[in-house]
This record gives sequence, C-alpha cells and structure tokens, in this order.
Amino acid sequence: MITIEQKGNLLNVAVLGEFTLADFKEFEEDALYKLKTPGPLNLVFDLRAMISYTVDVAWEEIKFFSREHQHDFSKIAVVTDDQWLTWQAWLSRLFVDADIRAFADYSEAKTWVAA
Repeated sequence: MITIEQKGNLLNVAVLGEFTLADFKEFEEDALYKLKTPGPLNLVFDLRAMISYTVDVAWEEIKFFSREHQHDFSKIAVVTDDQWLTWQAWLSRLFVDADIRAFADYSEAKTWVAA
C-alpha cells in the first residue's frame, strides 16, 4: 500500500507493507500527471514501513526512471534505515540525472528536497 501527497513540485510517497505493481502504477500515474506541469519534479520516497517489494516493481522502477524519465526529476530522497535500500539508491544515481540521496531521518529528507 502507498500514500501519495502532492504539493507544488514535490511528490511525497510512503510505502506501507509490501510495495506491489498496483502501488507502483498508482505512483507512476501521479508522477506522469505532475511531470506535465512546468519545472523540475522532486520526490521523497519514505520506505521505512516497507516490508518487501515484488520483482515486477523493481523492473518497472528501472524502466520508469532509467529508460523513460531519466532526465525528468531534480531531487529524489529515499528515507530508509535499510542498508540494502540505501545501496540501491546510490546505485540508481548511475542511471538517472536526478540528485539521489538516502536519509534515515524523514525531516532531513524533506528539508533537503525543498532546498
């Protein structure tokens, strides 16, 4: 399950439990809508409550960010205390033009994205 909050040029996404393909499609729909507005789009992905994700979500994420929208985002903050997810965020910087950073603290992530 996900929750999505839109405010200005920011999409704030929180994942609760398992991150499924239906959840990713919901995120994708909101992101595509926001990308139609002028200016860069920033993201905060709060993954602290995520238990797992499905393989199809990982594939869709790769396609969405690295193939289709690699130049469309300015900043992406990933909030997690999981070292594997932190490493994945770091690796994603190779495929996306966005400044991607991992944070353990949600407030720090929101402050960084807003700056």
